[in-house]
Amino acid sequence: MYAIAHSKQLRFTALCALCATLFGCATPGTPTVGGNVQYGDAKAVEQVTNEFGSTDLQSIAESMARSLAQSASGYKSKPLVTIADVKNKTSEYIDTRSITDSIRVQLVKSGTMRFATDIDAMQNQTDELTRQNNSGLYKKSATAKVGKMQGAQYRIEGNITSIVKRGGDVKDVYYKFSLIMTDIEAGTIEWADEKEIRKTSRR
Repeated sequence: MYAIAHSKQLRFTALCALCATLFGCATPGTPTVGGNVQYGDAKAVEQVTNEFGSTDLQSIAESMARSLAQSASGYKSKPLVTIADVKNKTSEYIDTRSITDSIRVQLVKSGTMRFATDIDAMQNQTDELTRQNNSGLYKKSATAKVGKMQGAQYRIEGNITSIVKRGGDVKDVYYKFSLIMTDIEAGTIEWADEKEIRKTSRR
């Protein structure tokens, strides 16, 4: 019996040693990575190519969110807004949804604006209301009621454009990201701003 218990203890000790070897060197919150994979700073300047990249997205989102927050500070109450799709007028693929998502996250965290469900998410919203009210699975007193959604007071929309120039071994790319906020009821533009980025590379 002693020999069996001793053997189990040895196996357990060996397992603990293996775990310590694999994970012991990592600091709390730092992923352990092997092979050719390496984690980098998500906020570091990305200079792999002069195409639209993570640094450009972060720069635009921070600039627009800051400008919108300053504009919202002049309102008596937090504006209720919705974000429409930003039109990509460049020659390359740009996920403009990621830009507007980042802007929205920063504004929500700052507490300067409230956001109504946008067009892309409206189907999910109506599906959820229908499920709660028509499926028979929920108590009537506990369901979200149809007809209670708040309509946005303002709509944010915009576009991103680019101009690409090449000369010899030099490539110059100019981006301009523009946003406007419109009063939906009055049809007036209440805020507008733009962010410009220029990137040059050599072969």
